[in-house]
Order: sequence, then C-alpha cells, then structure tokens
Amino acid sequence: MAGEPVHVNEFQELARQVLPKMYYDFFAGGAEDQYTLKENIEAFCRITIRPRILVDVSRIDMSTIILGHKTSAPIIVAPTSSHQLAHPEGEVATARGAAACNVIMALSFTSTCTVEEVASSCNTVRFFQTYVYKRRDITELMVRRAENNGFRAIILTADTPRLGRREADIKNKMISPRLRNFEGFISTEVVSDKGSNLEAYAAKTLDPSLSWKDIAWLKSITKLPILIKGVLTGEDATKAIEAGVAGIIVSNHGARQLDYTPATISVLEEVVHAVQGKVPVLLDGGIRRGTDIFKALALGAKAIMIGRPVIYGLAAKGESVVKQVIEMLKNELELTMSLAGCCTVDDITRSHVITEKERFLCRM
Repeated sequence: MAGEPVHVNEFQELARQVLPKMYYDFFAGGAEDQYTLKENIEAFCRITIRPRILVDVSRIDMSTIILGHKTSAPIIVAPTSSHQLAHPEGEVATARGAAACNVIMALSFTSTCTVEEVASSCNTVRFFQTYVYKRRDITELMVRRAENNGFRAIILTADTPRLGRREADIKNKMISPRLRNFEGFISTEVVSDKGSNLEAYAAKTLDPSLSWKDIAWLKSITKLPILIKGVLTGEDATKAIEAGVAGIIVSNHGARQLDYTPATISVLEEVVHAVQGKVPVLLDGGIRRGTDIFKALALGAKAIMIGRPVIYGLAAKGESVVKQVIEMLKNELELTMSLAGCCTVDDITRSHVITEKERFLCRM
C-alpha cells in the first residue's frame, strides 16, 4: 500500500499482509454467507446527513458521559477476543492505545492477556464483557476479578447460546488460543477433527440455558452496572429494561452469529424508541467513518463501539496504530460535526439524518 493510511479501512489490508491466514480470517470473517457482515457496513451508506449552515463551529466538543464516566468522544473499544493473535502485546497494547485517546475499553472474557495485566497496564476506564458458562463458578470468578481490578461495568453478551457457523474457521481448522485467564480453573484445550477447535470449545463451555431470569443472578454477584449486548429488537429492549440492566448494546456480534439478521444501524431506532431514554443505548457493528458515528448518534445512540478496525490497527503495528485508528475516527467525527453545524454531541439530533425508510415513504 503506497503512503500512510488516511482512513481506517486501509488498516484491514495491512493486517491481511502481516497475519497468518487462519488469524486474519478469524478476525475478518462472519457467519455463513456473510450477508450481515456486508450489510453492517453498507447500511450506513443508505443514511444521508442534513447539515446546518452558518453555525459558529469554532469550538467543537466531542466529549460525553457514559454511565457516569466522562470520555473524550462517544467511542468505546468493543470487546473482541484473542488480541495476542494479532500482536504479541495483545490487549495490553489495545488498552494503552485507548487510554492515550481517553476513551473507554471493553475487555473480552476470552482475552489472551489476563484481567490483572490489562488493569495494571494503564489508568483508564474499562468495562468487562462476560459470557455465562455452564460452570457458573467460572463466570462468577471472572466477574469478581474484573470488579476487584477496577473495571467499571459488566457487559453480558446474550446472543451466544451456541457459536455461529463461521465457515472460514471451520475450513482453517481454527485453533483455540491460549486463554490465560482460565488457567488453573478450566481447560481451554479441545481436540476436534471436525473443523474449528474454537467451535468445539464453545460447545463445551457456553450455557445454552441462559435466559432472562439469569440477569438477576448476574446482578447478585456484582455491584457493577450491567449492560446487555446482542439486542436487535424493541421487544428484547423492553425485556432488558424490565430485567433492570443499566444499558443496552445494539449488536449482532459483528455478524459472527446468526447470518441474515439486520444491520445494527437499521434497528437502532427501534431499540431507542422501546427504551424511551431509561438507559443509554450503544451501537456496535459496521463503524468505519466519523460520519457513521454521527449517524448513529443522530438515531439515538449514546456512543458507538469499534471492534475490527482496532484489531486491524493492532495487527499492523501495535499500540501506536490502535491510537491512530481511534484518533482518525475522532478527527473525522469532529470534522463531520463542524460541517453539519453541531458544536457538541448533544447538538446532533434526529433531524440531522434521513434514513432509507424515510426516502421510501417520501416517494409514496
């Protein structure tokens, strides 16, 4: 690639060049036909921006408050697995890059660096994402470790009773990485001659009986606020509120679970309407531009989460490029706000965007 990258999409090609095919496919791939993987990104292109002119935009403030924590921009590093497959420093490098940009990082339950290593690596606000295992004591142990190490919220991933069919991982016979958080507590080694070892490990550990009643159990083992990740409908958003969660993350798991689910940006407004401002709604999936962030905020998101772009930056050159990826998005958001006539994130309103549905209705 000639010259330095000028937007975050270019880091994907750099990652492809440096990573073994098995690892690149693991990070880049989606489920089955990968329809939702493409749609997560393309759906943003069908939303247009309605800018305002002659607004004094000499000062732009992108900062916001998420669950009581002030952050420099409405950007959160999403919980993604196995960062040491991308770079030897793994989640520690990612955490430091996020801290340098003063944004929140969410650490994955299946991180390759330990909770304690990430917590001691830098001073920043961190959330912890968890699955619920058949062995509930393992989930409880991890949640308590996160709380004891200064993490500020728990994210429950609720869309994974089983692992989605990730065909690239099956073809590559993806090897489950070393998960040092679990050493001494549970074996992460699974031998399978039928495809992805990762899929075999998930089948062995994930609890398919997880249901709404278990939110109460999770709340009973931690004092931290709980966000639920994987909501795609107004009905489930309402149930989440009834269950007492502190926040909702609109997510289709990076299109890695059920294919042909809608793009997250296309269902964001449905969820926001169901929530009625009772808790913050975050959006995960498909963010590649500052204009994407702007559109999500206009449709009611409090903040967005970025996953793959951070991983690609980490693979390209570690901590420094994680920081570069986040700063690129921040700079693009700042420019978008200026050109759209919005001085603060609170100035970004529903009237600033037109969706595909609205254009369709206008033609009728």
